[in-house]
Amino acid sequence: MQMNEVKDELLSSDIRQLGRLLGDAIRNHLGDPAFERIEHVRQLAIRFRRDNDQAARVQLSDALQALSQEETTQLIRAFSYFSLLANIAEDQHHIRRTRAHLIAGSPPRQGSLSHAVGNVLDAGQADALEAFFDDAFVSPVFTAHPTEVQRKSIQNCQMAIARLLSERDRVQMTPEEAEQNEEALGRGIVTLWQTRLLRTSKLSVMDEVANGLSFYDHTILRELPKLYSSLETMLAQRDARWEDVELPNFMKVGSWIGGDRDGNPFVTAEILRSTLQAQADKVLDFYLGELRKLASQLSLAQILNACSEPLRALAERSADASPHRVDEPYRRALHGIHARLDATRVVLAGKGKQADNVQPYASAFELLADLDVVQHSLVSNGLRALARGRLRQLRRAVKVFGFSLAPLDLRQNSDVHERVVGELFAGVQPSLVYTDLDEEQRIALLLAELDSPRLLTSPYAQYSEETTSELDIFRAVREAHVKYGRESVPNCIISKAASVSDLLEVALLLKEVGLLRQDSLEVDVNIIPLFETIDDLRAGPAIMARAFGLPFYRGLLASRGDQQEVMLGYSDSNKDGGFLTSGWELYKAEIELVTVFKQHQIKLRLFHGRGGSVGRGGGPSYEAILAQPAGAVQGQIRLTEQGEVITAKYANPEVGRRNLEVLVAATIQSTLLPQAQLQPSASAGAGHLAAMEELSGTALNAYRDLVYGTDGFEQYFWESTVIAEIAALNIGSRPASRKKSTSIEDLRAIPWVLSWAQCRLMLPGWFGFGSAVQAYLAAHPAGGADVLRGMYTDWPFFTSLLSNMDMVLAKSDIAIAGKYAELVKDKALRDAIFTRIRAEYAATLEALKLITGQEELQQANPLMQRSIRNRFPYIDPLNHVQVELLQRFREGKQDAAARTGIHLSINGIAAGLRNSG
Repeated sequence: MQMNEVKDELLSSDIRQLGRLLGDAIRNHLGDPAFERIEHVRQLAIRFRRDNDQAARVQLSDALQALSQEETTQLIRAFSYFSLLANIAEDQHHIRRTRAHLIAGSPPRQGSLSHAVGNVLDAGQADALEAFFDDAFVSPVFTAHPTEVQRKSIQNCQMAIARLLSERDRVQMTPEEAEQNEEALGRGIVTLWQTRLLRTSKLSVMDEVANGLSFYDHTILRELPKLYSSLETMLAQRDARWEDVELPNFMKVGSWIGGDRDGNPFVTAEILRSTLQAQADKVLDFYLGELRKLASQLSLAQILNACSEPLRALAERSADASPHRVDEPYRRALHGIHARLDATRVVLAGKGKQADNVQPYASAFELLADLDVVQHSLVSNGLRALARGRLRQLRRAVKVFGFSLAPLDLRQNSDVHERVVGELFAGVQPSLVYTDLDEEQRIALLLAELDSPRLLTSPYAQYSEETTSELDIFRAVREAHVKYGRESVPNCIISKAASVSDLLEVALLLKEVGLLRQDSLEVDVNIIPLFETIDDLRAGPAIMARAFGLPFYRGLLASRGDQQEVMLGYSDSNKDGGFLTSGWELYKAEIELVTVFKQHQIKLRLFHGRGGSVGRGGGPSYEAILAQPAGAVQGQIRLTEQGEVITAKYANPEVGRRNLEVLVAATIQSTLLPQAQLQPSASAGAGHLAAMEELSGTALNAYRDLVYGTDGFEQYFWESTVIAEIAALNIGSRPASRKKSTSIEDLRAIPWVLSWAQCRLMLPGWFGFGSAVQAYLAAHPAGGADVLRGMYTDWPFFTSLLSNMDMVLAKSDIAIAGKYAELVKDKALRDAIFTRIRAEYAATLEALKLITGQEELQQANPLMQRSIRNRFPYIDPLNHVQVELLQRFREGKQDAAARTGIHLSINGIAAGLRNSG
């Protein structure tokens, strides 16, 4: 047996044990007949998946059709919980292998911080690395997701099981301890089985906020400060220049949850206030807990160790009058800090207590100053080791999280801004119809108004609900800046930005509420365009060049450090133009933006709106960052983390730490090692670019012809997928469509991609590629295949593109997709469209294998192959059951049990696939 097989056997052993314990829980709770029924389905699914046993397929279909509604729900729950347990086992196995690698003293793995830092220092770029940290900014941004409704109770159960698995790897157990561990695992799985997967009420925005904040409890608040400490220690060991150096705050975790209003009418000014208050409460409660633990540790008696005068003064100001601590200045000082922070919590979060004569902190800087007094006293009195423990982590946490925890972005659609600005102008000039103006007229009007000291709004005017809501939320931002600091809401993102006037409209609204000052050309938030569609991506560089040519706009950028952030939309560009064209147009847009920004001497920061699935820009973050064109990273990058990907990446602290490190490592390498920039080689570059342009054009035509040019495709989509049920079930707080229609153009990208993933077709992640390659080879019969193979081996952008498509195809199943196609009532329509899809699928598989040279999907990724082998026999039955439920539901059996079953199946399939939405 090979070494990797030995290591993977530990994973298989974990999965078998967890599955057995789950089976015991099911047997004890539901009885032997239910267990045997579920086990029978499992065995049939394994036979079908492993051996392509068609008899097993027929038996599986018959067995599922024979289930009652109650039995169906039991089956869904069983396989859904197994997927959750398999996720835990895979995460723990990844941790196990990483730890074994480190313990063995093996060379650092690609993607680790030690690998990236070592490469840079070995290349003699210590000075460049020092400059990098002075200006770097790396920020994953959490966003809400309609499928990610996992309750905190479920997360707690999973964390408990993960801790028990981890304990077995880290502790040499006696036989009794091993038995106790297994018993505890059994109890944990029983608890998980008895805990509801679903919420009993509709998800609200504040539910999404609470869900997002739970990952700070598990991971972010503790692991991010540890990352800084680990990196500082690593640098100090490599180069004396970093001795006792505290790195700048180059990494923060941001959020959209509670600030993203695009298509979500439930995000209001009051929700924004509540979100910021919840964030403040979360971080202040964490600080208070850490202060209590720190005080219990720093029991240093003054008679045994001196302290500094500032520390003594801090202790004297404390209200701690306990005679037991009279000679313990550190504890007294920390007691005083705790009291002030408790009073701060009252002001910022409406919780806690404020003792008499105790002043709250005016800012996090004041809290940090007091903690610095403690730190300096310890260091100056020979107790450096004590300063490097919990105090070091707390000080870094205060620097990173402040009193607002996470920078919260605002986002709204440009159409809304246009209507609001039009209404404001009409209020002062009724004859003016803003929407009738062309782009140059709008720019002239907006610039004139922005140069004027007057306000368009009046306290006596009656505005529409939409305008009132928009103005209120901007006013709430101004309040937040006063209460929590400007870092609490630093960005305003414009969805569907398509013109310079879209930028200026936001500037005008900011001026109306005092967030932009016309006399000094200062603006308190970053105005960020989001280019989403193919046309917008193509127009984006010219829009930015036009904006930079306006003295007013350049003045605003000067107040923001001559830096402009631009967000790129992976999801909507994919829905608009398909997988291949979306990736290519994003790549080209970045190249052109880099050129424009360099010409105008503006620093570029790109914000990548990636989803969990490949169809929404997903895939490994490390490869994605390195795949950016030269100059596109420049030490700064933001990217969204969405849906089940947040749980997969950040629910487990060690996995979360690893994912944070990956983002930093990739940013360091992409910025400082030019040879890592993923460009076509100089000799083949022009040919590769031309080939890619040709492939993209054909793929775009194939995709748009199917999705937007085929009569009845909209009907096919709504009947062959679970989209109607997603829209009707209101899984998230946000409607599935931006408008009340079934139009694909109006549909949000998340449910679009999720629906295709649920039916295992994954169409947004591959459709059009097969046609593109066939056409290219036909046009270039001599050497065309060699060009494509050269692109795959020499140009990592193309390599990454095909790697992601490979993963999507491996998770697809055309046979199961065919079962969903049978839900389409019109047989002629069904046959016409599914035949095209199946032919394109076959062509894409053939093209991928031709270019990569592999004989089977994921041949170069044995870890993914293993994951598929372990979990697909459990996902497949969920798909078959979901089809049965959809048929019943659409035939009128729309009771609560049917709705619950569909909802459970959606979550179970998403959990099993892990990156489907």
